[in-house]
Amino acid sequence: MLQHLDSGVFENPVSCDPGWKNEPIKLPILRGQVESDSLSVVIPIFNEEENIAALLEQLQTAMKDWTGEVEFLFVDDGSTDTTLELLKLAQPSDPRIRIAHFRRNLGQTAAMEAGFRLARGGAVVTLDGDLQNDPAEVPRLARMLSGFDVVCGIRAQRRDTWWKRRSSRIANGFRNWMTGDDIVDTGCTLKAYRRDCVEHLELYNGMHRFLPTLLKMRGYRVTQVPVAHRPRHAGKTKYDTWKRLKKGLADVWAVRWMKRNWIAYEGVLEVVEAPAQSNLNRQEIGKV
Repeated sequence: MLQHLDSGVFENPVSCDPGWKNEPIKLPILRGQVESDSLSVVIPIFNEEENIAALLEQLQTAMKDWTGEVEFLFVDDGSTDTTLELLKLAQPSDPRIRIAHFRRNLGQTAAMEAGFRLARGGAVVTLDGDLQNDPAEVPRLARMLSGFDVVCGIRAQRRDTWWKRRSSRIANGFRNWMTGDDIVDTGCTLKAYRRDCVEHLELYNGMHRFLPTLLKMRGYRVTQVPVAHRPRHAGKTKYDTWKRLKKGLADVWAVRWMKRNWIAYEGVLEVVEAPAQSNLNRQEIGKV
C-alpha cells in the first residue's frame, strides 16, 4: 500500500524491488549507490492512459542495449484517469518501473523536481509522456554527458500546430533577450542532466522552462542538440497556450533578477587553514 508523506500531496514510489520498504521517508534518503553509467528516465505524466502501453514498449526497446543500470521513473501528477492503475499493472513485468504519485495535480515543475530528487541514476533524462519525444533519443543524449553536464533537445521539424510553434518562438526569443541566453527550445522536455546538477536544485512553479539558464548560472556546461519530434500519439494536450505564454513571460523577470544578483564566488575564494588544524579538520570531516 502506498504511504503518505507529511507534505500532504506526495506518495512514496511504488517499486517491484522486494527490499523496498513503502514507508514515509524524506526524498533525499531514497537514493542508493549507483554505477557511473546508471540512468534514470524521468517521465512527468498526467492523464495519459491512452499512451502508457506504447510509451512503455518504446522505452523498453530504446534501452535494450544499455549496459548500465536503468530505471523508468514515472511521476504521476495527480492523474484522474487510469494512468496510475496502468503503470501499477505494468510493474510486475518490468522491475525497472518506479512510480511516484501526487494525490492532486501540482504541475510539471513539481513533477520534475520530485523526479530529480528521487532519481537513482548518475544520469537523468527527462521525457514527455505523450510520445511526442522519441524514447529512442534517450541513450544518445545520456552518452553526451561524458562531455557536458546538461544536454538540451531542440525539436527538429516540430510536429505541432502553427500557433504552438509561433508562440514558442516568440516566448523563446523574449526569454533569451531578457536573460542574455541562447537556449533555442526551452519547451522541449527531452533533456539529459548529470544528477548532481539537479538533485538539490530548488524550483518554483514554471521554472522548469528555465532549467538550462539556471544551471548555466551555476557554472555547468550546457549544450544543445536537434532531436526528433512526433505528432501526439493519442489523447489531448494539457496546456493552454495563452496561459502558458503569459506565465512564461512573467517568469522571465524573476529569472532575470536571479541572474543579475547571482553570487558566484568559487573562482575567487581561498581558504587558509592553520597548519596544526589541517589534519584535525580532515579527520572531523571524515567522521561526518
